[in-house]
Amino acid sequence: MSTGRTGMPKIKPASARTKPAATGADRTEDAIYTRLLAAIFEHRLPPGTKLGEDRLAGIFGVSRARIRRVLPRLAHERLVTLEPNRGAFVARPTVDEARDIFEARRLIEPAIVSRFIEVAGRTGVTRLRQHAQAEKRARAAGDKQAIVRLSGEFHVLMAEMAGNAILARTMRELTLVTCLIIALYDAPAVPHCRSDEHEEIVDAVAAGDRARAVRLMIEHLNHVERGLDLHTEQLAPLDLEAALA
Repeated sequence: MSTGRTGMPKIKPASARTKPAATGADRTEDAIYTRLLAAIFEHRLPPGTKLGEDRLAGIFGVSRARIRRVLPRLAHERLVTLEPNRGAFVARPTVDEARDIFEARRLIEPAIVSRFIEVAGRTGVTRLRQHAQAEKRARAAGDKQAIVRLSGEFHVLMAEMAGNAILARTMRELTLVTCLIIALYDAPAVPHCRSDEHEEIVDAVAAGDRARAVRLMIEHLNHVERGLDLHTEQLAPLDLEAALA
């Protein structure tokens, strides 16, 4: 498993995955970190999941000490909470944290859009359009895990190509926490943003229409937030081994 330029996990669709025998490369700290990150990002490990050292060590075929070194890396990303005498859990953002995340994104992403238009050029627009088309194909295929991953990567990719490393790092963190928020508070009965909103943003930046691109980005974030039920947590039973297969 590898990570792309966005820093997000690049993973085969679930239908294309098999469970090969573990190799030495699969057992490195980086590989374990990447698999856990991917499972959280794709909603295979929902918020609140206990990440027991013994179980993870057994799943990955490594020592507890190695797992113990990986979990703080995820905690640094705000994806895992480490609780004294209780262990590690996939983070569960509060309602206030969810609102703060979307407020921060509405402040930061217009600046990213503006800078992208200034510096990304035709090559950047082409890459962003290709990414939006990949997301569209995932929607057509009904690949929910790929949809979640590609949708988040769209925002990180734009931030990276905007050429400000601090903004890109911040966007990555905000996107990962947003993934947890959606997993925890998703409201299936509430209409979400249209599937073509990312494509419309690409069209606006391709035309150099800064005002329209910024407006579309803010509307997109508002639609995502309105698709949440911040009064009800959506959690399902979990098979940890299957989630990490």
